[in-house]
Amino acid sequence: MTISKQNAPSFTWRDVCDGWTLLDAADLHLLQERMPPAASELLHIHARVRQVYFVLEGEATVDLDGVSESLRAGEALVIEPRTPHRISNHSGAEVEFLVISSSPPRHDRENLE
Repeated sequence: MTISKQNAPSFTWRDVCDGWTLLDAADLHLLQERMPPAASELLHIHARVRQVYFVLEGEATVDLDGVSESLRAGEALVIEPRTPHRISNHSGAEVEFLVISSSPPRHDRENLE
């Protein structure tokens, strides 16, 4: 069955960001998320989960272990376990991105702020 944000379970985070769970399996987790300008997630780590942020539209900033990386549409960044990170939108337009995780990240997350 085809899945998209039109038929996937949805959620809101940080009161302004939207997400859709495209896949929720023990060995692979896939989210599509939308972040408006000036939004950011909290700095956090995952003890065991490896993630990839892949930008679909717009430009995002990822703080990765104290270094800021800019990601544009079509670019990805791998986040290894135990690496402090956060994604933010410092641009004037929405950003849409995928969060690909080696397992469901919600129970393996520790906020650092």
